[in-house]
Amino acid sequence: MDIDYRPVFLVLGFMLIILGIGMILPILIDLFFGNSDWIAFAISSLITCFFGIAIVISSNTKIKNLNIRQAFLITVISWVVLPLFSSMPFMLSKLSLGFTDAFFESMSGITTTGATVILDLDNTNPGILIWRSILQWLGGLGIIIMAFTILPILKVGGMQMFRIEGFETQEKLIPRATEIAKNLFFIFSALTILWILLYFISGMGLLDATIHAMTTIATGGYSSYNSSIGHFKSFSIDLIAILGMLVGSIPFLLYIQCFRGKPLILFRDSQVQLFLSIVIFFVLLITTYLYWTETYTLLNSLRYSAFNVISVITGTGYATTNFSNWGNFVLIVLFFLMFVGGCAGSTTCGIKIFRFQVLFEISRAQLKQLLQPHAIYTPHFKNKSLDEEIASSVMGFFYLYLLTVCILATLLALLGLDFLTALSGAASAVSNVGPGLGSIIGPSGNYNSVPDLGKWLLSLGMLLGRLELFTVLVLILPRFWND
Repeated sequence: MDIDYRPVFLVLGFMLIILGIGMILPILIDLFFGNSDWIAFAISSLITCFFGIAIVISSNTKIKNLNIRQAFLITVISWVVLPLFSSMPFMLSKLSLGFTDAFFESMSGITTTGATVILDLDNTNPGILIWRSILQWLGGLGIIIMAFTILPILKVGGMQMFRIEGFETQEKLIPRATEIAKNLFFIFSALTILWILLYFISGMGLLDATIHAMTTIATGGYSSYNSSIGHFKSFSIDLIAILGMLVGSIPFLLYIQCFRGKPLILFRDSQVQLFLSIVIFFVLLITTYLYWTETYTLLNSLRYSAFNVISVITGTGYATTNFSNWGNFVLIVLFFLMFVGGCAGSTTCGIKIFRFQVLFEISRAQLKQLLQPHAIYTPHFKNKSLDEEIASSVMGFFYLYLLTVCILATLLALLGLDFLTALSGAASAVSNVGPGLGSIIGPSGNYNSVPDLGKWLLSLGMLLGRLELFTVLVLILPRFWND
């Protein structure tokens, strides 16, 4: 079956136009501060908008419906092309990053990973800093829209469980998707503005408050300082960041339902309940360990433990201290927390809570089946039975996720990276966490010294993790193009 590429390119064109418009804010900020980098953003904006408008005009179509192949192509192509265009300011500005570094930084931004190759953030021009936060904000908004509109239809990794009522037919797909996107944009923007105010009141400058609010709600982790949130040495700022990361980890449709008069739905959702339970357990565990080993006082143990556990499990990647010095026990715990992620339909990455719930229910049903072979046990999720399609989809995702991390870690090791750097870098990329473990890419380091080929491999890992693996890998199947 031939694929009509016109709707694909039409959507891509509009995305490029939005990206080009997004460069106006860095232009204004650089002009305000008297920085010549505004020229780099102006050129990049003109080029991006030109290509976007040209693609829209040449597409010459209206989107009435999308088939599965078009949805796959839109999802993957947009997350590849947008980093290409968004990398231009990094190359044309005073940073003068090479193409590899610029693309890595852009891919890390749009996928909300938060890994960086910039060595001196403290002295980086404000336009570049705000541009990095815009990329993460757009990427965070984009992924939650995709989680409720495209991924359930594509049946990726069990996401079909989150198909919205009235979303079953293609006739309803486009108008319903538009409505959902508008509501999510409103909620996302409102939360961002609220966190700008909170950070500003707590002592951040307006620019820093804007940068960190955008990357907090997007659970991206880009900061304007090398020492991240730790630069401010403020308990109140730490607390606001913790709350923001948790807010970004909850399904955004629940916020819409809250605004519609159902405020308690946040605490009744089984995903949210399990996520918060996991967070509380590991925060208390590491707090106890830090206090027991006399690393910090009890209050500081709780403060640093809560911040860094939540930062890792949500995939944000902020840091307040170098937790690599906390001992091997903490490193092991944080390494495994990299894989967890937040709730489905949030800005977080990783495996996500609902898949652990599904896997647990499947395992429990199988154990019961072993004890009573003649009985029939059906796994359930949110009081609904799980069919075979969902169960196999989730189990397939687990297998492919871990396999991807193992292959990526092996390839990074072949490039000369040590065991800890290769393994944690692979896990961090696929889970979109940002910082890895160890002295090179840990919370006190960055990815600048990683070989160029390693950066391309990590960029691929970020893309795979952000788009739930299957969305990208299905494109390499000949059947996708031939059927």
